[in-house]
Amino acid sequence: MKSVTYTERIVNAAVRTLFRLLARMDVKDLERLPRRGPAILMANHTSNLEGPAYYVFIQPRKATALGKRELWSRWPTRFFMRLWGVIPVARGRVDRTALRAAFKALDRGHFLGIAPEGTRSRTGALRQAHPGVALIATRRPVPVYPVVHWGMRDVLSNLARLRRSRVTFRVGRPFRVRGAGQTGPSATVLREIADEMMYEMARALPPRLRGAYAAIPPQEPKYLVYEG
Repeated sequence: MKSVTYTERIVNAAVRTLFRLLARMDVKDLERLPRRGPAILMANHTSNLEGPAYYVFIQPRKATALGKRELWSRWPTRFFMRLWGVIPVARGRVDRTALRAAFKALDRGHFLGIAPEGTRSRTGALRQAHPGVALIATRRPVPVYPVVHWGMRDVLSNLARLRRSRVTFRVGRPFRVRGAGQTGPSATVLREIADEMMYEMARALPPRLRGAYAAIPPQEPKYLVYEG
């Protein structure tokens, strides 16, 4: 939601270098993302490290993300949240200020990162999504890219054993929500849409990490239309 400053370029380069030193980063699949937005990037959430990794490795694309408001309470994380233009969101309720900022970012042609599970998975497997991701995807007719990763949650514990983790990123098949931008769906339909969106994330993950979405339906999605 802003132009990249000289300071941010230096910080981004330093963070990318640090990730490559700490882990074997397989990020080549991120090149499948278009060079420009708008688009929603929905990602699984297993670590506090994946957000920074996503941001610095998809540059120079213009991007922002939704982040829990608690990240602004301490100066180290607050520095990065402000530098990267992350949108603070209050968890546990509908944060209309955050929603307006998210819609504004998409209207400006930015990528919007969302972790639909809302909180970290302690096992690395998918948890059930909150319907907020479906709400945003139904309000703006933009493509949605399932972007998943695995290996990140083991980075710090492996470093303690003097081992480098392999961290893998994969991009699933992009789609749009059918009828996006029209009259808002009911809460029940939003839940169904969110689950269909999560199944697309599950398809991009190894079976052992599909968790709540392991039983991928064999039929085509009811609410999603694939891109391309």
